[in-house]
Amino acid sequence: MTQSKVSLYYKNVTSDIIGAEHGISKQQFASLADKLNKIIIKENVERNDGKTGYRDLPYNDLISSSVTKMAASVKGIENFVVLGIGGSALGNIALQTALNPYMYNIDSKQRKGPRLFVFDNVDPDQLASFLDWIADKLDKTMFNVISKSGRTAETASQFLTIWQMLNDRFPGKLADHVIATTDPKEGTLRNIANAEKLRTLEVPAGVGGRFSVLSAVGLLSAAVCGIDIDKLLAGARTMDQRVSYEDFYQNPAAINAAVNWHCYNAGKRISVMMPYSYSLKDMSDWYRQLWAESLGKAKDLNGSDLYVGPTPVKALGATDQHSQVQLYREGPNDKLYTFLQVKEFKKSVKVGSNPDYAPELDYLNGIQMADLFNSEKLGTEFALVQNHRPCMTVLFDKVDEFTVGQFIYLFEVTTSFAGKLFNLNTYDQPAVELGKEATFAVMGRPGYEDLAKKIKPIAEMDKNFII
Repeated sequence: MTQSKVSLYYKNVTSDIIGAEHGISKQQFASLADKLNKIIIKENVERNDGKTGYRDLPYNDLISSSVTKMAASVKGIENFVVLGIGGSALGNIALQTALNPYMYNIDSKQRKGPRLFVFDNVDPDQLASFLDWIADKLDKTMFNVISKSGRTAETASQFLTIWQMLNDRFPGKLADHVIATTDPKEGTLRNIANAEKLRTLEVPAGVGGRFSVLSAVGLLSAAVCGIDIDKLLAGARTMDQRVSYEDFYQNPAAINAAVNWHCYNAGKRISVMMPYSYSLKDMSDWYRQLWAESLGKAKDLNGSDLYVGPTPVKALGATDQHSQVQLYREGPNDKLYTFLQVKEFKKSVKVGSNPDYAPELDYLNGIQMADLFNSEKLGTEFALVQNHRPCMTVLFDKVDEFTVGQFIYLFEVTTSFAGKLFNLNTYDQPAVELGKEATFAVMGRPGYEDLAKKIKPIAEMDKNFII
């Protein structure tokens, strides 16, 4: 049986289609091939030397077996709640949206596991509403707190709130209701887990949060909710073979990175991802963190000023045809568009018959909704191409664990290749730290008093500027 596949289609970025001013010529592709062929080889060497730990996750049987065992241990619960933020949450959400039905949490007949809730923020109204709902369901609820250090303010505050609720209801039995995914040896959450004898899974060493979805960080909630994580990892392994090819024209991650880098340097500094699939909409959120946090950097590898970074934007077809495409077609030609398209949807919906007094709707009578959906995508792409806008398509044979694993791995390796093209450190995020430290200072954490003084003039609103 032929396995489902993810493919990259890039003809509509070429000068033959959108013109020499905005498209990429054959000569320019040849130059990009020279650059990327060297980068692919270097990346493969670094991978073999263990310098890109995320690339080995699909082959780590210990991770998948420990996750499967942990998922089995919570069988029978009715609610599974993830506490995390950024890379500790976005992948979980993306996998759930992609691989389980839209009505999963509401319709028990469509569920293969407990309801899933992922809290990736500290909005008090959102959390209070959930806490009111879950209060009488705690005995059938499992919480998975995900943090490498345990000191991230958002996740720590969520956890302390839940901890208080659980201790009030089940004194001394925190371990019955909490799984910690954290550093294997040290950190605040590891210390708590040891003291409370919590069940734990590990955040893998050398893998940043935004690259961690194929580890226990993203896999546990997926496995608990009935997603086939073995098939997901098998898809990633299949894509690993393709993105390791040392021939540029046979390597989809290399071409993807090259097109993005070329377009950025040609003034198209905004990268729009537009799925024509509700199932894939949260993959755009996952991609935005991966792209922005990896490639938005002030310094190059030599320490010189760089200040680069393509800005990732999400859109959803066909919804955003009616909210953004006016800008995309007639606004500044400063964007690269990547559509996500699905050949075969999980379900078929036939459009109903139109009434006799509305003959103008005859063309919709009895058609398949999937045909309309993909026609909408083609129509949008055609319209953009007419205005010389570069477009690529990531084409899914269907959305299942095998193709989603391919997609995740494709964009992770694309990000690594792009980082090398920009000559930056793809795996750090130095600019994130000051915002975290400023939060500590504002909240009065000891050791941040000097920073709190610097923040004070910003915190005190000048009434002359309030209208």
